[in-house]
Amino acid sequence: MHDESLVGEFSHQAESFNRSQAANAPETLAALVDLADPRPGERWLEAACGPGVVARALAPRAGSVHGVDLTPAMVELARREASGLENATFSVGDATALPDPDGAYDGAIARFTLHHVPVPARLVEELARVVRPGGAVVLADHLLDEDPEAAAWSAEIERLRDPSHWASLPLERLRALGADAGLELEREEVSPLALDLGDWLERGSGTAAARALLARLMAAPPAGARRFTIGDGTVLMTWWAARFRRPGGPSPG
Repeated sequence: MHDESLVGEFSHQAESFNRSQAANAPETLAALVDLADPRPGERWLEAACGPGVVARALAPRAGSVHGVDLTPAMVELARREASGLENATFSVGDATALPDPDGAYDGAIARFTLHHVPVPARLVEELARVVRPGGAVVLADHLLDEDPEAAAWSAEIERLRDPSHWASLPLERLRALGADAGLELEREEVSPLALDLGDWLERGSGTAAARALLARLMAAPPAGARRFTIGDGTVLMTWWAARFRRPGGPSPG
């Protein structure tokens, strides 16, 4: 059922997400590519790639990049947008159950994905499996407030706007996902991500039907809200990105 929700939502959002500030903001996209640090000759995977924005940004620095996404409309768009890149390919598939053998990639990356996955450990463990020993797993998402009232408030807004949203996670839980998958945290970045509120709301398929309730919620933020706040036409999230390493082999470079 949740897979159907994901495909429906991201069929709706394919074109708008591809153009969005969230997908293309240089302060996060360029920083993410630098954090991944792909090298010439390396084979990289983008899991739940959407329109392939990250894969296209990685491709000039990597040997090849393959993107996988559950939504056919996203994969079609990714292929179209990457038509000039000979080393970027895309396919429809489930990033939590990949057909690739163990150690098939030098690196794997997933951005804005974990909060859509009901059991995010499955995704992280799968990325750890398909990356070779010594390879990198790069994860990026927005953070959940540790304050329970603030966490519940932001979750209600997120789910009303986008029915495929499952749950954002707090910082310590995100770190634990990597550790539990046998990965070693090498580097981590936490920074603000400011998005235009109107654009962010209108991209979600649930906004039209829930507009009145969303307005009431946004007008009454809890005092403990820090990671996710709304004001002056802006939604301010807290961006987290981390590079983990699969132990047991040589690191790149």
